[in-house]
Parts: sequence; structure tokens; C-alpha cells
Amino acid sequence: MKPSVEQISNLLAQRCNQHPEAGYWQDFLREFHHNQRQESISRSVPAAFFNRISFWFAEISPSKWAYGAGLAYATATIAFFLVPREAEIAPMQTTPVNHQVLPAPALEQLEQLDLDPSSEGNAGEQVF
Repeated sequence: MKPSVEQISNLLAQRCNQHPEAGYWQDFLREFHHNQRQESISRSVPAAFFNRISFWFAEISPSKWAYGAGLAYATATIAFFLVPREAEIAPMQTTPVNHQVLPAPALEQLEQLDLDPSSEGNAGEQVF
């Protein structure tokens, strides 16, 4: 039920002469700030962090959301191209090792060389 205009005017006339006692607003402010401090102390760190994050997201304008989305897309694209892909590695074929020692053919070649100083330049060496 809606109050009539006369009821509202009577109520305002009664309230017009009523004033709070001196110091009411200072006490109210002191109590309000005390309650705020107590609430902030009693809140856990993760809840406070979540509140800050939600407030920050609420304050972001739509253009900044677009910039953020573009930056996230660019980061994902760069990561896609820079992250190395797993290459398939074929196992190497193993061969058994032959433990038989063979004589070195280099010794036979050295024995056939003519290292006499008188034959210098005659064995096919090139002199520059």
C-alpha cells in the first residue's frame, strides 16, 4: 500500500525537528572505520587477492579487453612457432663389434719408402 501525500508530508514534518546528538557523526565514522579494519584483518589473503583481481577486471574498459585479447593471441602464436616439436628418432641399427686385431698396413708402406738423403726429390715429391 502506497502512502498518501499527506502521510509523507506529516512524516517529513516530524523528522524535520529531530537532530542527532552532538558527536553522533564522529562516533559513527569511528565505529565504521573500526569495523572496516576488523573485516580486512579477518579476511584471508586468498580472498583479499580474489577481491582485488575481480575489482581490477571490473574496472577494465572494453578497448583494454581487446588489447589484452590481441596480446594473448600474439603470445600464443609466438609460443606455437618457438616451442620445439618432438621429432621422431629412429633407433640406430647396431652391428656386432669385431674384436680381431689386424696388422697395420702402414708399417709395410713405411718400409717401402726410400728415405735416403741422396734420393731426395726423386720419389715423386713436388718441390715448391
